[in-house]
Amino acid sequence: MSGTRRRFFHDAAIFGAGLFGLSSQLRAQQTSGARAPSRHTSNAASTNPPAAASPPMLTPDVPDLPHETDGAVKVFRLTAEPVQRKIAPFKTIDAWGYNGTCPGPTIQIQQGDRVRVIFENKLPESTSIHWHGLEVPIEQDGIPYISQKPVAPGEKYVYEFTVHQEGTFFYHAHSAMQEMIGQIGFFVAHPKTPHHPQVDHDFGIILQEWAVLPANTVPNTASMEFNWLTFNGVSGPAITPMLARLGSRVRLRIVNLGMDHHPIHLHGNQFVVTGTEGGRAPESTWCPMNTVLLGVAQARVIEFDAKYPGAWMLHCHLPHHMMNSMMDLLRDRQIETADQTDPKALSQMQTLANTLGVEHVHHAPIATDAGNVKGFPQDAFMEMGMDAAVAKPETYGLPTNWSAGMMGMMTLVRVLPDREYDEIMARKRAGEPTT
Repeated sequence: MSGTRRRFFHDAAIFGAGLFGLSSQLRAQQTSGARAPSRHTSNAASTNPPAAASPPMLTPDVPDLPHETDGAVKVFRLTAEPVQRKIAPFKTIDAWGYNGTCPGPTIQIQQGDRVRVIFENKLPESTSIHWHGLEVPIEQDGIPYISQKPVAPGEKYVYEFTVHQEGTFFYHAHSAMQEMIGQIGFFVAHPKTPHHPQVDHDFGIILQEWAVLPANTVPNTASMEFNWLTFNGVSGPAITPMLARLGSRVRLRIVNLGMDHHPIHLHGNQFVVTGTEGGRAPESTWCPMNTVLLGVAQARVIEFDAKYPGAWMLHCHLPHHMMNSMMDLLRDRQIETADQTDPKALSQMQTLANTLGVEHVHHAPIATDAGNVKGFPQDAFMEMGMDAAVAKPETYGLPTNWSAGMMGMMTLVRVLPDREYDEIMARKRAGEPTT
């Protein structure tokens, strides 16, 4: 047998074992960085040691909603209000969200918890909260006039229910235009008993689309022509990368609340879909894939073993969703992508670089006679590296000009060996420089 064939069958064996059975346990939870490794099999729970608690879900660029306790009840305070959201280093929009952020803060509970949400409306119009996917009494369902009176501006409303489900859910205003101006947030119910294989990293991503006309800051919620695409309210390259330790098992929870479907693709790794907005999927339905389609109002939970080190891209595979508007890049001036010349492109991008205070790296090479070729330019001149403008601990160590081709619904899952992972986590804790 040739070396190539031996390597093929060796790799295939590793893939099969990693996908459906063995998973190295992360030595530390995301918040601490130190947990002893162990191995789990998804079909032998009776032989496993007592299960550790599920790790909390991390929602990059979105905070968690804290809670208080009133006896056995977890009490959350949620406020609907106008917010400003910086979706790119040069673009801030006026959206509506909750508790100062858009998407709203993530609510995390345990299956079986009694939950009370004290909701306050600081919007200029009435609203309500719908708990998407949760099985709640009709009076808690949040549908104006049908299950409750609309919550008027300046008023409060108390939602209270017991969550008997587990899974990935979300909350949102039950008004079409309020949804489109940003009113959504995660609601995650962790299971009483952690699933097997257990995961070591748990991340959440909300997909949104915005129609923001040139020289405007308010999304046009009546428009169906979207020109800004975001993960958790931020566009690439400003989206915070997700960090995973090499050898760990990773869960990604993805929610879509917009007007379009999104085929979400992960580079370099195969994953399985382990859940939907209805909860955990039977293991018999799992199959290897690397692109999962999210329709509107759906959630998909994917899991994979982080076996391959690298900065792996995660993005929507619709081509126009891998870019942002080039019409308002320079505020009140549009970039004319159809008839640019090299000097003109350099001048325009340098103007933006000067505005941001970053170094403009020359775009990728073009042919000397490029202007004579029909169809040119396409992606030429579209690059805008802004490493310094989006630097944070999670971007530490990425190659120079890594941000040049990151736009729209594009982020990274960085699978890091122990030393690199621990160094970045230490930088996060210490708040040290990111370059």
